[in-house]
Amino acid sequence: MDLPISQTMQQARGAMSAFLDFFEHTPWAERIGDPAICDFVAGNPQEMPIPAFVEAIRAAAVPQDPMWFAYAQAQPSALSAVAQSLRARTGIPYGTEHMTVTTGSFGGLAVLFATLADPGDEIAYLSPPWFFYAGMIAAAGATPVRIPLSPPRFDLDVDAVAAAITPRTRAIIVNTPNNPSGRIYTPDELQRLAAVLAEASGRNGRPVFLIADESYNRIVFDGRTFTSPATAYRDTFVVYTYGKTLLTPGERIGYVGVHPEMENATTMREALFGAQVVLGYKFPNRILQHAIGDLEALSIDIDHLQHKRDRMVEGLREIGLELESPEGTFYLLPKAPTADSRAFVDLLAARDVFVLPGSTVELPGYFRISLTATDDMIERSLPGFAAAFKEATA
Repeated sequence: MDLPISQTMQQARGAMSAFLDFFEHTPWAERIGDPAICDFVAGNPQEMPIPAFVEAIRAAAVPQDPMWFAYAQAQPSALSAVAQSLRARTGIPYGTEHMTVTTGSFGGLAVLFATLADPGDEIAYLSPPWFFYAGMIAAAGATPVRIPLSPPRFDLDVDAVAAAITPRTRAIIVNTPNNPSGRIYTPDELQRLAAVLAEASGRNGRPVFLIADESYNRIVFDGRTFTSPATAYRDTFVVYTYGKTLLTPGERIGYVGVHPEMENATTMREALFGAQVVLGYKFPNRILQHAIGDLEALSIDIDHLQHKRDRMVEGLREIGLELESPEGTFYLLPKAPTADSRAFVDLLAARDVFVLPGSTVELPGYFRISLTATDDMIERSLPGFAAAFKEATA
């Protein structure tokens, strides 16, 4: 029997079926917020927010003129703050005319997909991916193209990218630091990627755009340096959200930066504005925009996050699990001790330890752990991991 929903949305839901099944039909969905569980599923805060974040929002909520809560398009002060930030981080002369503020990376990607792709166009992404890419691409009427990367490090495979490009390719999404692998792509990798995209653009007679999803670009470990893909390739859109660095994913504000050297950059930025309007007024609320100058300077404790990474990696390796130590983000990606990672995830759930099965990120045989869990959760979880591992390998 046909569902009474559009074919486009059926395809989008199909692309996210593993995610939707887990988030809607598992014991975890019924126990979110239960203090008895060890919750490593999503990048949700498990502790109170940064006090300075609360103060910034409180201050921004005090109206200074009658228009303080008017329709929230991109406010000049917000555009100035994000342009200055991106300019300082990349050395590229971004101005306010190259920026738009968005409802986090979610909103930024949605308006980009709608702006760039016609039905039948392809948007490729690296896999394992953030679990919404394929569904969002399909919802925009485009065709998602998966580019699998090789474990255990999931390095950027430029040859695989080149092989995936067709005359219908409109854009490639590169998420660095990568969720879920934690890899930060090097300047050399990005330069080789740029050469492939430039060659393909010339061959296709139109740009193959690079969408740089940099949601975690301030969450890097061990003194590493993050390099934006925009420094290597002019046809790049930089997508960023403050929700990761501040660990406030429910307060959605971020931006899209159009590379200043992109042909018709100003027109492209205006097109993004139009897409924000027609897709449901996808502008962040005015309070967040008023606060963004103060939010720019804030961050969760990265040193503490690195400590949690080290403790969890050490503890899981001692148990016998195989995993890389991530270079950035707040995720771990261990290999399950059995081919059926969902079965191992269920063994953990029976011990009140909840993780994300690899099937949701196109990687059966693995599972993802969010380090936004508390130190107490980490310590309480390790005996559960050990018991589940012992049962799975008996």
